[in-house]
Amino acid sequence: MAKGEAKARASGTRAAPEPAFVQLLTPEGDRVEHPDYTVDFTDEEYRSLYHDLVVVRKLDAEATALQRQGELGIWASLLGQEAAQVGSGRALRTQDMAFPTYREHGVLYCRGIDPIMPLRLFRGVDQGAWDPNEFKFGMYTIVIGAQTLHATGYAMGVSKDGKVGSDDGEAVIAYFGDGATSQGDVNEAFIWASVFNAPLVFFCQNNQYAISEPLERQTRVPLYHRASGFGFPGLRVDGNDVLACYAVTRKALDDARHGQGPSLIEAYTYRMGAHTTSDDPTRYRIASEVEAWQAKDPIKRLRAFLDKQGIAGDDFFAAIDEEARVAAVDLRERVLSMPDPDPRSLFDHVYPHGSPELDEQRAQFSTYMASFEGSGH
Repeated sequence: MAKGEAKARASGTRAAPEPAFVQLLTPEGDRVEHPDYTVDFTDEEYRSLYHDLVVVRKLDAEATALQRQGELGIWASLLGQEAAQVGSGRALRTQDMAFPTYREHGVLYCRGIDPIMPLRLFRGVDQGAWDPNEFKFGMYTIVIGAQTLHATGYAMGVSKDGKVGSDDGEAVIAYFGDGATSQGDVNEAFIWASVFNAPLVFFCQNNQYAISEPLERQTRVPLYHRASGFGFPGLRVDGNDVLACYAVTRKALDDARHGQGPSLIEAYTYRMGAHTTSDDPTRYRIASEVEAWQAKDPIKRLRAFLDKQGIAGDDFFAAIDEEARVAAVDLRERVLSMPDPDPRSLFDHVYPHGSPELDEQRAQFSTYMASFEGSGH
């Protein structure tokens, strides 16, 4: 036992050893073999992965800038977590269903949803306007951990509909963060999914902080170990390795669709920015920690791999950067051109057929709004 670990245990705490995880691509961009997981991509597929990582990061940065300029109410950045999201998002088959938190912009992009949609939500124009049934991607969930219960119920329904047991079967994935593992909803979802053998992959993006609380305030053991207590398998993957995230998620989803029940993936990654734009991470973490994780950047490592393998060159990288820049400009222009919603529209979708009480509230609010007309307000 190392001296540091012995001292930590004597004081009632535990040291944080280097995590063991599934990795296919090192931070230096070198491929490594794993006995259970691999990928077999064409050169074009490797380039396409890089494209998605770069574009998603650029769009996310633009959204953060828009919030800072007062154009969005709030924004939850995915900076640093692109590989976990693009890798797992690409692993989903057409028929699979995803249940996100409020940060899965990369998965949303992989599901073919217009990236303007979450910005409409955070600008207050609507409550989210994509069709979950069409895109097989649920609405953003602000309540921490609640989507794991939604995913569990949906996955139980998939089983009851007999849509498991073949290559064409359906699987479900639920995204959440390390902080959510302390929520009762998540633990209840683990119980129900296990007992009913639901075709569900729990995908935890462990970005090391639950807002300002570090991981050691959430658990004394690696998060993926928790799965064994509920009776299903768990593993940890290098969350900054897009290839490993893809391989691990694809295998877990295929196991689920063939009737092997739930599993837990802990994507060990890092939130490079703030929890949301309301947060100041410099108050609770040091610069050297951020710098250490910058060396593990998911985009830099895939670029290094593409360069070393001769799959892409400077012209390709420059073209992707330009495409991302144009996409960000387009996103900004569309946000700024959004019309403000009629304040009275907040009454439109409370009940499917309305109610006398709601009608009365709408009338009172309309009278209140009319009182400002011509008053100089």
